[in-house]
Amino acid sequence: MTLALVTGGTRGIGRAIAARLAADGFEVIAAARQKPEQALPARVRFAACDVADAAAVAALFAPLDRVDVLVNNAGLAGANALEGDDVLWHAIVSSNLHGTYHCCKAALGKLPDGDGRIVNIASILGLRGVADQTAYCAAKHGVVGLTRALALALAPRRITVNAVCPGWVATGMAEQRFRELGIGPGEAAAGVPTGRISSPEEVAEAVAFLVGAGAGSITGHALPVDGGVLAAP
Repeated sequence: MTLALVTGGTRGIGRAIAARLAADGFEVIAAARQKPEQALPARVRFAACDVADAAAVAALFAPLDRVDVLVNNAGLAGANALEGDDVLWHAIVSSNLHGTYHCCKAALGKLPDGDGRIVNIASILGLRGVADQTAYCAAKHGVVGLTRALALALAPRRITVNAVCPGWVATGMAEQRFRELGIGPGEAAAGVPTGRISSPEEVAEAVAFLVGAGAGSITGHALPVDGGVLAAP
């Protein structure tokens, strides 16, 4: 059995990744804090886990003999400023950054040498700043940094570690951000060079490539899936 574990795997980008990996023949564990609202695709099973909780992550990985692919997708977003309270800051950093760390650490002894894969879902905000996204930018920059450091640490085992950095993607998280900004999807798409918002399935395709046999020499990179946003000056 070839096993992939996808955190935040029951909705949005994570669900699309789980479905894509299952279609490629993986048995997939979709880990999330809450049970899925809709039935999961074939070959995908649910496991309850809050990745911000190190003990819960350890319990998730403990019964697994081998994890071929780990996709750290679970995360929390929200606008925050340093003048506000600290609750949202800690929640965002704990979910996005600490959660990725906990899962990578728990997976180290389960990943096979030679073809183990880790893909961390970061964001283009892990490569640039946005004024009211201090916690999210800090967390996703941290995810990119962790990706690069861990890629070097695991290179002797020939385990690759990469990040995928989505821009606007048609998910509930994006809709939340639209409401914060007071804009609609059309206005958001107008700021993308390709003129449209990406689909979760397009992010999943990038992940599928990075975990495939043809990407064995790609490690330590942060791949934007953003319609050209970061290419603009």
